[in-house]
Amino acid sequence: MRDRGRTRRLMGLGARTGGALLKTRLGGQADWRALGEALFEGLSELKGPAMKLAQIMSQWDDLLPPDLAEELARLQRQAEPMPWPRIHEALIQQYGDIDHYFSTVEERPFASASMGQVHRATTHEGETVVLKVQYPGLAEVLESDLIQVRRIMRLGRWFKVPQARLDALFEELAESLRGELDYHAEADALARYRERYKDDPRLVIPEPLPALSGPHVLAMRYVEGTPMRELVDADDATCQGIAETLADWITQELFTYGELHADPHAGNFAADAQGRLVIYDLGAVIAVPDARLKAMMQLLDATLKQDPMGMDEALMQMGGRQGQGAPLSLYRESAECIAPLFEPGEQDFSDVRVHRRLRELTPKVWAAMDRLQPPADTLLLSRALNGHYWNLVRIGARLDMHERTRPLLKWA
Repeated sequence: MRDRGRTRRLMGLGARTGGALLKTRLGGQADWRALGEALFEGLSELKGPAMKLAQIMSQWDDLLPPDLAEELARLQRQAEPMPWPRIHEALIQQYGDIDHYFSTVEERPFASASMGQVHRATTHEGETVVLKVQYPGLAEVLESDLIQVRRIMRLGRWFKVPQARLDALFEELAESLRGELDYHAEADALARYRERYKDDPRLVIPEPLPALSGPHVLAMRYVEGTPMRELVDADDATCQGIAETLADWITQELFTYGELHADPHAGNFAADAQGRLVIYDLGAVIAVPDARLKAMMQLLDATLKQDPMGMDEALMQMGGRQGQGAPLSLYRESAECIAPLFEPGEQDFSDVRVHRRLRELTPKVWAAMDRLQPPADTLLLSRALNGHYWNLVRIGARLDMHERTRPLLKWA
């Protein structure tokens, strides 16, 4: 990856984004579709941190204008792969003589994303493996890209987000992106999770292959599966089985092990032929302290009780609210929006009425941004939980969240 032109293109995309936001703030109608198309075309080629940020934004379906969210979602599904010669260059850097290790390496990527892409390969013993290849030169341009991302994030000041809060949000984002370049850490996480869940018959986690891995290539045994984003065409039993496993796994991660898979990109999950949940990517795993979990559960408890004062107190303790005057009416409406998902009995996550009401609240949320601020230390946690929620929505999950949350609320 080369620096030439990256800064100019990132600044241009930032200017277009800022112009659209400013137009909206001034009462105009921004062309969100055109902006989304420009972001897709620019970021899918640039890769790296800016594209990652756009992918994160695309998971905030409940806050973004629909046209913009739809275009950004394409970055999850259709990111342009890096040309094979560049990937081949990275493989040579890792292995030297590639033919010594593999009989074949597929030039067409198995998957492509913001920080790397995955290619299938066959060893001389006939085993199929996958090679997660970091984009060449990504580490060298990471810091310069982050500078431009920080400039784009400054647009948050137009929504009265304090600079100190923007800086804290940026640092958490930057730390997570730097962590995703550490393939040794991801290999360790794969090994740790395989040991942790070795007795769970519903989960499959690929085995890392240290002898074939290095700083910029992570090799794993190939596990075949139907990507989660394609499960909309699967039978209902498979979808519900995957939904229950995903919900159980997230709960166990948080409340038993104090960790969470923090990259809920739908391409990181699949269902195998036995209906088991396959977890492909563990490049982003975050620690979740008990104190943070308890604060979030206290907020949920107040929300389910439709107690706006209790919601405000919980947000204040989390650092998510400051200034004068609690937006109590917004709290009440928010509580009413999500209440249906937590009523006793099985609830349908694909119920569009919930999403429609949340989207209708978006203008009111933006209007209250002088008092409501995202807590910096919950950025990745909130993003991960939000992404996992939308994965459940997309596969039409039906879950009894009332029964699931009762012991968790009691614990908090």
